[in-house]
This record gives sequence, structure tokens and C-alpha cells, in this order.
Amino acid sequence: MNRINIRNRGPLKGEISTPPDKSISHRAIMLSALAKGESVIRNFLRAEDPLRTLEAFRQMGIEIKDSSQLSGLSSEHNEIIVKGKGLRELSEPKDVIDCGNSGTTMRLMSGILAAQSFSSVLTGDSSLRGRPMKRVITPLTEMGAHINSDGDGYPPLKIKGSSLRPITYKSPVASAQVKSSILLAGLYCNGVTGVIEPGKSRDHTERMLKACGAEITIMDLTVSVAGTETINPLEMTIPGDLSSAAFFIVAGLIIPGSEIFIKNTGVNPTRTGILDILDNMGAHVKRENERDVSGEPVADLYVKHSSLTGIDIGGDLVLRAIDEFPILCVAAAAARGRTKITGAKELRVKESDRISVMTAALKKTGVHIEEFEDGLIIEGREDLKPVTVGSSGDHRIAMSMAVAGLAASGETVIENTECVNTSFPGFMEKLESLSRKEG
Repeated sequence: MNRINIRNRGPLKGEISTPPDKSISHRAIMLSALAKGESVIRNFLRAEDPLRTLEAFRQMGIEIKDSSQLSGLSSEHNEIIVKGKGLRELSEPKDVIDCGNSGTTMRLMSGILAAQSFSSVLTGDSSLRGRPMKRVITPLTEMGAHINSDGDGYPPLKIKGSSLRPITYKSPVASAQVKSSILLAGLYCNGVTGVIEPGKSRDHTERMLKACGAEITIMDLTVSVAGTETINPLEMTIPGDLSSAAFFIVAGLIIPGSEIFIKNTGVNPTRTGILDILDNMGAHVKRENERDVSGEPVADLYVKHSSLTGIDIGGDLVLRAIDEFPILCVAAAAARGRTKITGAKELRVKESDRISVMTAALKKTGVHIEEFEDGLIIEGREDLKPVTVGSSGDHRIAMSMAVAGLAASGETVIENTECVNTSFPGFMEKLESLSRKEG
């Protein structure tokens, strides 16, 4: 998929399932590979990013079987079988580990590889090589890791495995990737390793470590893990990804006459900032059939077109919706009045500078936007103009502008959209299934 051509086709109606959660898919592979014994992972996201993590562990001697390659079953029914060898039994990779576009793979793997008995190199595509890694290099070095980087903290990373010591690290950013990298390294330490965050980042790693039998302690904004000799295998079903569902939620809200039912969506409270924000804007999004799936809260979401109103968004809400910023900007562009988003400086070092890129893209649609260092102000309007824009190699930008195109009066073109496959292969097919006219 090199470009997306999209136009308003009327109300979106129907039922879809949310794609498997990307963050949890990464972590499930990692912890299963480090466990001693066989783990079973159901509903794994077969997108480029988590598949990079899977292949990295294959390079290090872990046997991983994917039943979908044999049976052709849907992701809800097939299984990934991981035969873990234990925390200290990975093999030295024969080649550089290519993380592609996946920052999660690189940052979390750094914590694991820093404690091994061998050396390794992590690299990625041009986008990932431009993303800062000092945020994990600094604490891991404090733990005794030997990590060399090109360009003062940018990939590739050359890691020489060494003996690590426990620390309590006060992180300057609330980042699940930073926290997880330190906690994974902490498994190898003799003692307790802690991370203190300025805000609560997503907690999938803590939940899964606990499920593996690791000793996890959580007190307010401090998370600690005790070093251990072994962790237990997993058996889990990965819930749907709220970050992926967000594109359909916003589409359903801003297209008149729409009604969408989105099944099996993860509603972990560290991830539901987007739902709280949209609720404050006047959205009709109802949770149904709430339940627990493999230690994660899950619900079905009923979405109905709503008249949204602009609001001020900052603090904890921004942190809990950091990945949903681009599609939130589209919701604000279609809302009545002014939306102000602050505290989002972290978005300048994602796959793209998401503040700058979304500002430029939505200005083309006729929306008035004022950009500043850690956020922006958006004046919503009823009629968006059709545009031709690039994705900047960012999957969330591409999908967000596709949703904006559904609300525009004409054909919108998004170019360079191969990046969508990093997180959501089949995105356009799923969106078109909701806008396809019957008969």
C-alpha cells in the first residue's frame, strides 16, 4: 500500500474486532523467550513491529512456532508457541538485529541484551535511527551496562553484555519503554531495581511480569522488581489494541449517522485517556461486556455519531493518550470551538514530529492551528477540505489523515503509506467494510 485515496461515503455502520494490542504482543514474545518452558500466545499481532521482536529472539536461538503459517486460522484462534530457555540462555546472534521501525523492540531489548554473556548490535530503519536512545542508555549504564551508540545516543547501539547492579532510577519522562527496559534489566540483578516516574505510564510490563512469577512492587509512581533466577512461562490471549480502535472510534463520532460496534478492545486504565478525553468532548462511546482477559481489562465499545465540543487537554490525560494524539487532533478539527493540548512535548521524538506534522497536515484541510513547543491549539470547523499529504513515514499520521479524509468534501490522498503495516495491516479494508454501501 503506497497511497490511500479516500472520500466521504456516508455513515459508517457495522461491527469490527480490534486488532491485537501491539504493546502487549511485543512483551509477550520477550517474556516468553526469557521464561523457562513453553509459552502459548493467542491473538498475536502479526504486524511488522512485533514481528521484528519475534525474529530477534529467533536470531538468539529461541524456537518459535506460528500456527497461522500452518493452518491459516484467524488471529483469534491461532497460537504462537515459544519454547523459552531461561533468562541466561540466549545465544549470541550471528548478525545485527534489525528492529525496523520499532522503538519498543530496540528500547526493551537493550535492557535484556545488556545483561547477557555476549555482545550484540541493534539497528533500525532511517526513522528509528533518528530517534533518541539516551533515555534508556543512561539508566542502563548506571546499572553497569556497556552500550556504545553512533551520533551521541542514536542507533545503531553496540551492546556488550555485562553483570548489572540494581538501582532506583528517577526517570525524567513518563515512558513505558524506559520503565520496561529498566525492569527487564532488573530481572538479572542481585537485589531490587526501581523506577520512579513523573506520571503513570502504561503498565503492561508490570502485569505480565507478575503473571510470570516475578516479584513486582508498585507504590504510587514507583515500580520495583526483584532480581531472579527464572520466570515462569505464559499462557495468554492478547486483547484488542485501543490505540488501533481509536481511529474507528473517532471516525464513527465525526461522520453523521454512524454507529459502530467494536469488539474485544483493551481498556487498561493506563491507556484509556482517549476515551476520557472524548467523553469530555461530548462523545457517545459506551463500554459493554466488560471483562478480564489474561490479566487485562477488556470491553466492547458502542460508538455513535456525536457533536463534539473543543476542550483543554493536559496533564495525566495527555500521558494516557500519547499514542492517540494524531487522531485526537482530527477529532478536535471536527469539533465545535477551540481545543488546546499541552504537555505533549514527547510527541516531537516519535516516528515523526507528530505535533509539527499534524499541524501542517490539518492546516491544509482549512483548520486554523497554532503550534507551540509542547502542544497546539485547534479551532474546529464543520467542513474539512480534501488534501494531498504525506505520512512522514508515520503509521499513526497516515491512518489519522485517512479518517480526516472521510469527513472532507472530496477526495483526500495520503502518500507513502507503507508504514501502516508496522502496526495495522488491513487497516483500509477494515475501514472500507464499515463504509461500504449495501446492495
